[in-house]
Amino acid sequence: MDTDAPLLGEPLPVELMNTVWADRDGVHDALRDRDHTRAWLHAVCARTDLLTPGDLDGLTASDLDGLGQRLVGLRDALRRLAAEATEDRRPAAASGVRDLEAAVTALNRAAGDTPRWSVLSWTPGQAPSRHVRTSGQAASAAVSAIAEDAVALFSRDDRLQLRACFGPGCVLYFVKNHPRREWCSAGCGNRARSARHYQRHRGTTA
Repeated sequence: MDTDAPLLGEPLPVELMNTVWADRDGVHDALRDRDHTRAWLHAVCARTDLLTPGDLDGLTASDLDGLGQRLVGLRDALRRLAAEATEDRRPAAASGVRDLEAAVTALNRAAGDTPRWSVLSWTPGQAPSRHVRTSGQAASAAVSAIAEDAVALFSRDDRLQLRACFGPGCVLYFVKNHPRREWCSAGCGNRARSARHYQRHRGTTA
């Protein structure tokens, strides 16, 4: 199964925020059950040095339920923090976490849930390399790593580049990585331009 979350090449904390997405049928949750949780983790695992597809294949239903709950809790906290950083007032995009302090607490807890650390390997005659070790499941450590990346995102000036997408009906976030970027995707930009054209045409006709 492939994830139905829109993966836009954003930093992983933003990709996790965007597991809440919308279309003409309403707002959807790409982490709504264990199969969709596994699908999303499969889709992003190549972007972390903590997780491989094999790690995910070995997870039990109980493991996936726990991971899903952690990811949803972290996502809701991140969406509340993103709304604070972007002054986002879109009703459909509102997080289940209403309180800023609760969101910060949830993020910090998620970052520390599964300890992980780097180790150096260096065999004589070969180049040294870095490896990551964890005291728990790789998937659990990956969730904590996403949380840690989010701490970095919100604690640095990077957060000033975070944007809420105001394309028609959109509930996604993106990092403004180009001065002229206004939308999360070309599709949202096209819909916004079409909506503006329609409004101008309707006004002229009236």
